[in-house]
Amino acid sequence: LARDPERERQGVRVLYVSPLRALGNDIHRNLEIPLAGMEEVSRRTGGPSPDITTGIRTGDTPQRDRERLVRRPPDVLITTPESLYLMLTSERAAATLATVETVIVDEVHALAPNKRGTHLAISLERLAWLTGRPFQRVGLSATVRPPERVAAWLGGQEGGRPRPIRVIDAGGRKEIDLTVEITVEDLADLSDESIWPSVFDELHELVRSHRSTLIFVNNRRLAERVAAQVNARAGETICLTHHGSISREKRFEAEERLKRGDLPAMAATSSLELGIDIGSIDLVVQVESPKTVTSGLQRVGRAGHLVGETAVGRVIPKYRPDLVDAAAVARGMLRREVEETFVPEACLDVLAQQIAGT
Repeated sequence: LARDPERERQGVRVLYVSPLRALGNDIHRNLEIPLAGMEEVSRRTGGPSPDITTGIRTGDTPQRDRERLVRRPPDVLITTPESLYLMLTSERAAATLATVETVIVDEVHALAPNKRGTHLAISLERLAWLTGRPFQRVGLSATVRPPERVAAWLGGQEGGRPRPIRVIDAGGRKEIDLTVEITVEDLADLSDESIWPSVFDELHELVRSHRSTLIFVNNRRLAERVAAQVNARAGETICLTHHGSISREKRFEAEERLKRGDLPAMAATSSLELGIDIGSIDLVVQVESPKTVTSGLQRVGRAGHLVGETAVGRVIPKYRPDLVDAAAVARGMLRREVEETFVPEACLDVLAQQIAGT
């Protein structure tokens, strides 16, 4: 975009699709810094300003901002699969996407194996019809197997033939320091409730002994409970929560504080699992087994998110079957044995919904 200063400002050029709103917010923030740097260089050297504009359109975006995005489309638009679908069903919003040249789908492993991904795939074909010409599709993931199958899903077909695809393996493997920790002497003869005091004590100690800790749990109620218990032991608020039921403002504030490094801990559900780039996090704790190698790697990967740093993770099981599950998943994580991705086919219910939407 910077090399094309004469571009016409009539619509979106790059569409960035993120499966999580928090990830979309993070990408938007991470674009602002290099763009501001490019503007500064232009001012110092007297060269032409790149003047690249960005925007974000998710379920959190206020109506007035959505109208502004239609009136003045940005060069780069960050959105979610659901918001893309809604834009395609609006004639005015869809018109801003007719100029798209590149679509980047982040964390494709979270979309390809389910009907949410099927829905997105149909939206991309509607977008292809809208643009009237081919656009480049880029899929990103650190945990996908086999990549050729997912690439074929993302590429789709045209005229009954698969579009040409290319798989690029960066080859990097992040070092992981992973431990499964039991918080009591013996998991036998423990009820579900009697294990929790020791778990909360351990979480408090881990938070106090690290700069910034991200605690993953498997449901929203437990996220609230963990934060409350850690704060009670600390005698102050050192842990906030992050999940889909929290207001946009509170979620965004918590993300900002975590990125700045002035929040000691955050208890989160899968709402912070994918791709969030927070360099200050030096420990990820998973309460209960993450259930899958893919999810475990994504969550632990939030720690040490800087080049050359090791991702440090701790898994705290609650009872004996959970310990067996956690041990098996941890072994798979250390071996990078990511689960195979299977793409659903012939989802006529999703197709019917898209047809109704047109």
